[in-house]
Amino acid sequence: MRRLAAALFLSMVVTGATIYSACNDKKNNPEPSDGNYPPEISDILIKKCATSGCHTTASKDAAAGLDLSTWDNLFLGTRNGAAAIPYRSDQSTLFYFVNTDTTLGITQLPTMPYNQTPLTTSEILTIRNWIDNGAPDKYGNIKFSDNPNRRKIYISNQGCDLVGVHDPVTRVVMRYVEVGNSPSIESPHQIKLSPDGQYWYAIGIAGNFLQRYRTSDDAYVDEATIGFGYWNTFTISPDGTKAWVIDLNANGRIAYVNLTTMSFVMYYTDPGMFSSPHGSFIDPTGHYLYVTNQLGNSVYKWDVSDPLLPSYDNIIINNSATPADPHEILFSPDGSKYFVTCQNLNQVRVMDVATDTLVAVIPTADYPLEMSISPSHGYLFVSCMTANSVTVIDINNLTAIKTIFTGYDPHGLVVDEQEDVVYVANRNLPTSGGPPPHHISECGGRNGYMTVIKMSSLELEAGFKSELSVDPYSVILRN
Repeated sequence: MRRLAAALFLSMVVTGATIYSACNDKKNNPEPSDGNYPPEISDILIKKCATSGCHTTASKDAAAGLDLSTWDNLFLGTRNGAAAIPYRSDQSTLFYFVNTDTTLGITQLPTMPYNQTPLTTSEILTIRNWIDNGAPDKYGNIKFSDNPNRRKIYISNQGCDLVGVHDPVTRVVMRYVEVGNSPSIESPHQIKLSPDGQYWYAIGIAGNFLQRYRTSDDAYVDEATIGFGYWNTFTISPDGTKAWVIDLNANGRIAYVNLTTMSFVMYYTDPGMFSSPHGSFIDPTGHYLYVTNQLGNSVYKWDVSDPLLPSYDNIIINNSATPADPHEILFSPDGSKYFVTCQNLNQVRVMDVATDTLVAVIPTADYPLEMSISPSHGYLFVSCMTANSVTVIDINNLTAIKTIFTGYDPHGLVVDEQEDVVYVANRNLPTSGGPPPHHISECGGRNGYMTVIKMSSLELEAGFKSELSVDPYSVILRN
């Protein structure tokens, strides 16, 4: 009956899929007796899940791509992303699909093992407790804990106060880190790395903090309390000792923070003059802080050479009566130009650093927002949220060369020169008409997903879409 049920399941999921017999599985794909799991986990996963026609190496493609035959293979994840995230059963689909008791956590259909007797409460708790203790192998090793200098992708999830830590090789979530200092959702809007790569920082649009975490183990270190505001972006000085956090309000503010002491110092304000600030960037010298006026036609250029005595100029980037609504700003690799996304005009405007004058106007797809540059290819990638695409700009001749559909509501993105790809976080908002999530989220809301652009071909990587938590927003890379 079990073999028949497995065959029926395969025929429903994958048309024409080959059904392997138990003897063929064992002959072609010999599996260790315990899969390197602890004994109590092996008794469940090996004996009840990694069975012929289900989650084995041979038949995983008909079972969401999940191979449970060994502990290492478990952490390769599924076609939809990570299956088990160490220390977080509440974010692990492996637990969702075996759990049948809503008092223990999230349940997800179809219940696994598929068409077989569900796990007992004791077995469900065994799986949950094992994941919450790090999902170790039989020797006590925790996956992804072997290398403090590991390369990492970080993605903030505004809807769950989580930052996902992803492996650039397998692209699965290795950890989920809770950010914020309140039980309520504070929406981590932007995350950034310190110049030396030793820390990452987070702010929340409904929070009062600039928080710091170590990149070696992603542990919380400390925070600066900056007061409540609509904190959207921030910038770190080239020497890593100062930060400026931007409050997007009609009468905007910038919170100046001393990162050496992790303490708030002062606000930069000019009531009635400094309005709706958003995107921010500091020049390589650390003397000038550029901040976009998101509901207007200008960029504010703050002289912060003495951060206690700042002053600013208003740089006009568009002389038309139609507001450009500049969203974000980014310097060219050689520091000679800066790029400004103009979300209302569907343009990137290019400004000369020496004169603060307009150099070029480059059309994009609708609603350009975030940017990331590949110096090796000479490409600027621009997320265009309402167009569900990324526009690629050649920064050498300042022309748009391609628009790539990446997913629904793309926002944050980052270039990975080593892997020769661009990671794109697609928010997949409820109103966008995007695909329903593969699974529900522990904090409610609609999950987004990550897609990948191959820079060698400027094509979306076929067959890859990794589900994230709710409203993925900001993306950074630790090399």
